[in-house]
Amino acid sequence: MIHDEIKRFETSLNHMKLYKSENKVILEENNQLVWLETNSDWDGLINRDDLYDFLHESFKKCSTDRLNFNDFKICKPIGSQEVWAAGVTYHSSRLARMEESKDAGGGDFYSRVYGADRPELFFKATPSRTVGPDEDFRIRQDSTWNVPEPELTLFASSSGKILGYTIGNDVSSRSIEGENPLYLPQAKTFDGCACLGPCLYVPKNPLSIETEISMIITRGEKKVFSGHTSLAQMKRTPSELMGYLFRECSFPNGVFLMTGTGIVPENDFSLTNGDVVEIEIDSIGTLRNRVGA
Repeated sequence: MIHDEIKRFETSLNHMKLYKSENKVILEENNQLVWLETNSDWDGLINRDDLYDFLHESFKKCSTDRLNFNDFKICKPIGSQEVWAAGVTYHSSRLARMEESKDAGGGDFYSRVYGADRPELFFKATPSRTVGPDEDFRIRQDSTWNVPEPELTLFASSSGKILGYTIGNDVSSRSIEGENPLYLPQAKTFDGCACLGPCLYVPKNPLSIETEISMIITRGEKKVFSGHTSLAQMKRTPSELMGYLFRECSFPNGVFLMTGTGIVPENDFSLTNGDVVEIEIDSIGTLRNRVGA
């Protein structure tokens, strides 16, 4: 038993966290923050297949001056990369998509893709349509049913190797997608449609399938929704999803891939301006965003 506890403790230390600030990069190892001295821009820094080893060695050379998160603004952990997303990777998501599109005759599409070899993958956002921690995101004003979708988000290098993880919010218009599955691009991609952060989590080993994801939505002082799931509920593996994404697509500076949601608010719930969405993923941290006008 003691051996197992020590092993879990050692595993928890085998990771690095990269935070992008307005003009510098912050590196965290074992809860200690340092400024990372680098000659590379963000794209050049993270797009390397030896990222964990590089950061671990770089940490040893950094100044040990004590840093505090209150001293700088944390930005979205993205440079020029595209953001893609996967759909219907959890059973709960399959059921929700079938329900919202049944009147349009599209319910069977989602049931079929859940069981198919090829996953649903779609383009989600450019960096300019992505917001970072504590920034406002948007919901479509021509939609009557808008929801957040909390998702583990993968980062892969240009070679397709999964190097790290962050938290993503794949903001979605269920009324538009439910009206017709062909409206998916409009339901998913618009200004301020994606949230990423707070860091790029770079572990020595892949995340455990027991990793938990939770979400809380507050409206004023009232909690209006909470839910949780775990990666064990995913039907497809991260490697499988990334492998399909890299078929016939290249990403010179790497790519972010949201892996689908297993937390689905009730059908009578819709986001409204001012709502605050907090998404937490074990080991990575918490991403907090507000619905802006």
